[in-house]
Amino acid sequence: MIDTELFKRISDRIDTYENEMIELQKSLTAIPALAPESGGEGEHDKARFLVEYLRSRGFDEINVVNAPDERVSSGVRSNIIAFVPGSNMNKTIWILSHIDVVPPGELGLWDAPPYEGYVKDGRVFGRGTEDNQQDLVASLFAAKALIDEGLQPEFQVGLAFVADEETGSTKGLEYLLEERSDLFKKDDLIIVPDFGNPEGTLIEIAEKSILWLRIKTKGLQCHASRPEAGNNAFRAASHLIVALDGLYDSFDRTEPLYHPPVSTFEPTKKDGNVPNVNTIPGEDVFFLDCRVLPFYDLKEVLAEIRTMADAIEDKFGVTIEITPVQMVQAPPPTDEEAPVVEALKEAIEKVYRISAVPGGIGGGTVAAHFRVKRYPVAVWSKLDSMAHQPNESCRIENMIGNAKVFAHIMMRKE
Repeated sequence: MIDTELFKRISDRIDTYENEMIELQKSLTAIPALAPESGGEGEHDKARFLVEYLRSRGFDEINVVNAPDERVSSGVRSNIIAFVPGSNMNKTIWILSHIDVVPPGELGLWDAPPYEGYVKDGRVFGRGTEDNQQDLVASLFAAKALIDEGLQPEFQVGLAFVADEETGSTKGLEYLLEERSDLFKKDDLIIVPDFGNPEGTLIEIAEKSILWLRIKTKGLQCHASRPEAGNNAFRAASHLIVALDGLYDSFDRTEPLYHPPVSTFEPTKKDGNVPNVNTIPGEDVFFLDCRVLPFYDLKEVLAEIRTMADAIEDKFGVTIEITPVQMVQAPPPTDEEAPVVEALKEAIEKVYRISAVPGGIGGGTVAAHFRVKRYPVAVWSKLDSMAHQPNESCRIENMIGNAKVFAHIMMRKE
């Protein structure tokens, strides 16, 4: 149950935050938070800014949980937990977003520098503005509205701003679940606003399994004018990439709950091999991103890929190393009637005047780490799916509307 008059107060308060929300977006965009895998220094500077920002906005209980990482100069990957106390501290309403971003990619495809946020046509532009700053900002200002209105929620509100979501979460949520198991309880309401659709009608309760592979082919380097003196690792790797298309035939079941309704197997990142045109590479590295329907065992997929690689080894006289970068077998989905799903349905209907329904997605989110440990969690956001694209942006109206959805849930009473 939600007090209608109190919610109107909170909703009206959130409307007054528009300029502050935009300025926070710009400030966050200006602090790149790239994983070391992407050539960055992690989230330390961005997290430090956020902690100071939270303190200046009335948040009294803030915890920083640092995951050690010797690959970055700070030595840590920072996760932030902020609380708004409730009258009943036995349950927490969580909104979990992530601090890190992906690299900008080809700079020539951007209309402006990716780390200089700007406003145009009702949107905030810049790397990270939608993924995941839109809802990081929305959740922060939803909780701030409670503080500014002097309202104590019935249940404790927890905001989690985690590291390392873009590259596996081992230094983020996975670390929190192992090292701070006291934070989360099975009857908490846990929302991860990191996927959705432009209408706001999808509440994600199920995801595919994720298998990311690093595939290294070893041949023999030589001069390109004498290919018989070496063994072209790039050529062999290219034949393997073509052969991997056969995975679509080997694992061809469909499930309409998911979009797309099939398993996907796509070569993505490619490491550089030789720096000059006239040298045949002796080593070649590429990566494979597999999103697999849950009824397939990832070990079976990996075994099939190994068989394909063995055939390429025999044909071309190379050796092929296959190393999992991320391997997450999809856990059971969240129950369609879980309290967090019902709370989201009610809040979305109240704020956006639409009916949202539970479903599955083709990608993966950090919520999978909750489901592995059997925490009921729902993924929801009203967004335009601009993540990882040049000229990434978020609608200002979504940032404000989603804040109201989160505030509605924060104000729930039994």
